[in-house]
Amino acid sequence: MENENIEIKTPVKVGEWFWTLLIASIPLVGLIMLFVWAFSKAENPSKASWAQAMLLWMLIGFVLAVLGMLLFFSTSVSSMRAASSSI
Repeated sequence: MENENIEIKTPVKVGEWFWTLLIASIPLVGLIMLFVWAFSKAENPSKASWAQAMLLWMLIGFVLAVLGMLLFFSTSVSSMRAASSSI
């Protein structure tokens, strides 16, 4: 049979999710642990998928923040130049 090689993992329990979310909320430690959980072969697949999704959301947030700052600073510089040239 083909399905003999499939390993079934037990679901992540509530207590483990509690500690996972607590650790993930610590600024630098949480980021490091997200990488560990996301790319560890020994980790529960649902926890690894969650960590990968969290890293993706963090990347999207970082990119949007950088784009927002660039937009803000470019409009600020543009308005300063316009104000200084009208004087």
